[in-house]
Amino acid sequence: MPGLIGKKIGMTSVFDAEGKNIPCTVIEAGPCVVTQIRTEEVDGYAAVQLAYDEKKEKHTSAPLMGHFKKANTTPKCKLVEFPNEFGKDLQLGDTITVEDFFAAVGEDTWVDVTGISKGKGFQGVVKRHGFGGVGGQTHGQHNRLRAPGSMGASSWPSRVFKGKRLAGRMGGDKVKILNLKVIKVIAENNLILVKGSIPGAKGSYVIVEG
Repeated sequence: MPGLIGKKIGMTSVFDAEGKNIPCTVIEAGPCVVTQIRTEEVDGYAAVQLAYDEKKEKHTSAPLMGHFKKANTTPKCKLVEFPNEFGKDLQLGDTITVEDFFAAVGEDTWVDVTGISKGKGFQGVVKRHGFGGVGGQTHGQHNRLRAPGSMGASSWPSRVFKGKRLAGRMGGDKVKILNLKVIKVIAENNLILVKGSIPGAKGSYVIVEG
């Protein structure tokens, strides 16, 4: 499926035709530049690499500078590969906009959005896994209301099994939200308004797929 690289701008709300207030996330999707084209003959599969958001040359490595110069474009921050399903013959240096994206997906008003969730740092089991917390003072919980309590085996193997839901680093994970309804498209500003929330902080990169 075709896709675009974008940036989460923030949240707002709009009113529909029935006067209902709908919470929306504003995404700046593109414009993206074609920086590489994969073909069946050379690479064994067909795909297109898109680049988004300007980057200073002094912060770009020499190999990447050569990569961008082949596409006759300036250095970019984010590069993502998508299936080449835009319905037209793309060349290096071509620009893909919101209009091109929706022309490829047709009248489909549903998209999938992938982003990196907000990092929460080290968190306990109540916040990280939804443990009950306040409860009976049994099974090793004693008087610590948000402690997980005993989770090890009674005798064998005298250790806690791998995969137990324990305290630890929370957030900062790749999250994909499926089937978000597109409420409005502002093509001149490359903006997409989708219903509901998407993962990530303001200004973080997201991937929109049709």
